[in-house]
Formats: sequence, structure tokens, C-alpha cells
Amino acid sequence: MDLLPTPATKAGRDGLQALLAKPRSAVIGLDFDGTLSPIVEDPEQARAHPDAVPALATLAPKVASVAVITGRPAEVAVRHGGFAGTSGLEHLVVLGHYGAERWDAATNTVTAPPPHPGVAAVRAELPGLLDRVGTGHGTWIEEKGRAVAVHTRRADDPQAAFEALRAPLADLATRHGLIVEPGRLVLELRPPGMDKGVALLDHVRATGAGSVLYAGDDLGDLPAYAAVDKLRSDGVPGLLVCSGSTEVTELAERADVVVDGPEGVVALLRALAARMP
Repeated sequence: MDLLPTPATKAGRDGLQALLAKPRSAVIGLDFDGTLSPIVEDPEQARAHPDAVPALATLAPKVASVAVITGRPAEVAVRHGGFAGTSGLEHLVVLGHYGAERWDAATNTVTAPPPHPGVAAVRAELPGLLDRVGTGHGTWIEEKGRAVAVHTRRADDPQAAFEALRAPLADLATRHGLIVEPGRLVLELRPPGMDKGVALLDHVRATGAGSVLYAGDDLGDLPAYAAVDKLRSDGVPGLLVCSGSTEVTELAERADVVVDGPEGVVALLRALAARMP
């Protein structure tokens, strides 16, 4: 049987106790890439850990809601996660593009506002910018529908390419009314106003949750961590989980519980389900 880790902080221990005491009022929030799915060189090849969906299907019926919160388009996360049509996940939601899109398992539909016009403008200029900066070799552009991302993981010097692109991409984003979200050797240009913290807060408040868990692995998950801190200050206990890696350490420094990547996240989900009636 998977063992539940002991949170390193009192706030985390209180959050875990609340989750186990009243699971039917708990929201489980989860990032996708790096948390439910291992990081791979080509995001199109990313798939949920093979034990993730079975673990979620066991846990989800015991809690108020499970929400996968991701920067990916919602339908892509659903497809790569294997969430659609799975028994036990009828009330799962996927909040894609940082909450701008919502997929509901109950209806198998995505709802979303019109796309920001700045994304198309940035998309057209990006190839020329990469050539001018001199980081074109090994870097590549990921089309994300409502956002666009530049990956440097395949470059000869991934970190150097990442740093060389930060300022030019920030300038490009600003000119078109977008922002840049840095991640693990990726820079994403997307509309402002939504992040994982906003998405998590809105979802927790909409469900009237009495406790919350959030698990993530990357810099884009820090707003969700801040949201849990805000909820704690408002009297809603919370547990912060880091899907640990050597590439990003900021989350591990703030987390109540650090687990060993997606495999550790899956083990935690199974352990929670086993302790809940």
C-alpha cells in the first residue's frame, strides 16, 4: 500500500487532515505536464503516467472535484491524459489555457471565449525573431491555439538559448498585448489576465470547497501555490504538493510535500484514495 507522506509544515498538515476528514468537500487540483505526465522533448508525445487515470478514477468519486489545470488547450490535455469516457471520472474538469477553456467530462464539451488577436500576430513574427536572435537551430515553436510557445530543450545549449530569448520574446509579447510565461526550457506567449491561480481560485469558490490540494512542478504553478496560500488565509485548509525535478526548485522550497515526479504524484493520489471512505 502507498504511504501518505507527512507534510513539512503545520499548514500542510492541517490541509491534509481536512482533506481526509471531509473528502466530499475537497478539490484536487493538478497540473498536467511534469505532474501527471513525465516531461518529454516533444510535448506532442507527452502522455499521462500509465497509472494516473486509474488512480484518479479511484479518487475522484470520493471528493467534490478533480480539476486538471494546464497551459495546454483543454482538448489536448484530455486526449493526452486519456480522461474522456473513463468510468469514475464523470465529474472531472480540465481547465485549459490557464482556465480560459473548460472541458467537462459529463458533457465531453469545451467552452471558451474568442481567441486574443495578439496570438496570431506573434505567431507570424516568431520565425524571423528566432533567426535574428540566432537561436533558430534546435529551438522550435509549439502551436497552442490560444498561445504559442518556444522550446529550447533541443538546442545545443538549452539554457543559453532560453536566456537569450527572454528579453526579445518579452518585447514581442508586449507589442501585441501578451505576456511571457517562463517554464522548464520553454517560454510561452499568451494573453494576460488568466493564470493557474485565478483558475484554481475560481473553481474552488464555485464548488464551495472546504479544502484544497494542488500539485505542480513548474514556474507556471506558482500562482496556484499563491492561490492556496490565499485560501488558507481565508480559512480554507490547503496542501501544496511539488512533483519534484532538478530543473525547477522554487516549488519544492514552498511545498508542504515533495514527491518524486509523476510516479510520486500517482502514489500520493492512490494513498489519499485509500484513506478516504
